[in-house]
Amino acid sequence: MTPVIQVEHLRKIYGPKVAVDDVSLTVEKGEIVGILGPNGAGKTTTVEMIAGLRVPDAGTVRVQGLDPQRSGAELRQRLALQLQESEMPARITAIEAMRLYASFYETPADPDELLRDLGLEDRRSTQFRRLSGGQKQRLSVALALVGSPEIAILDELTTGLDPQARRETWGLIERVRDRGVTILLVTHFMEEAERLCDRVILIDAGRVIAEGTPVELAARTNLQTVRFSTPTPVPVGLLEGLPGVAAVTQDGDDHEVRGAEVAVDVVLALHGVGIRPEHLRVEQGSLDEAFVSLVTASEA
Repeated sequence: MTPVIQVEHLRKIYGPKVAVDDVSLTVEKGEIVGILGPNGAGKTTTVEMIAGLRVPDAGTVRVQGLDPQRSGAELRQRLALQLQESEMPARITAIEAMRLYASFYETPADPDELLRDLGLEDRRSTQFRRLSGGQKQRLSVALALVGSPEIAILDELTTGLDPQARRETWGLIERVRDRGVTILLVTHFMEEAERLCDRVILIDAGRVIAEGTPVELAARTNLQTVRFSTPTPVPVGLLEGLPGVAAVTQDGDDHEVRGAEVAVDVVLALHGVGIRPEHLRVEQGSLDEAFVSLVTASEA
């Protein structure tokens, strides 16, 4: 099947600054694909070119086979875009905003039904200025979905939200995907990417430096966390002196050792002094650690 979104060798320059430099990516039907990267990496510029808001200096973009620059009007009937910053007139109510946006589309969704699905039914007559941060984000998604899109591009959807509102928004994104919408999600929250994304594309300095599932990318770091308990005290300095160990913490009989590929050395060191570790658990590096490692390597 042809990818829903296909980008090849995308490039965008602003004066002396290369914002996007040879980015290629695909998004398949029904996926949630995350675009991650440090600030200024070119994430927003990339998705704005995909949506047709910016003209590429080189490369090609196809969204459901359409060129966003040549078929913008047709594409806008299929694609929803939630920008990093979006505001509404302060006094417009939620239902007024929904009906306004619905008027832009040939076959819009029912505004009242969307508000109900997104938990805003009791806020339908509330002015935008009186909505909480989480409610504004939900309304932003509802406005993006009112055109019954097949694809949604969500840029930093949960930035500025408190942890509870962020998790509520994650559940919302999952429900959006359940409606059959393919999602391209720009984020800098590793936990968000781990929970939501089928695949992750890591961009740094305008280039794709890694791609894969969150588990695959996390496995690319050699960092490990080893947790265990011991029936007898561990000799002072035994674990701290092992190659690759970055930190050792202890709470009573419970121990935690962090470092690069340290699990085997920890077990052998304990065995060497006659200690058999109990409740042994080894955790590979997280997506967050892989992100830092991959970005650091790309900038070296």
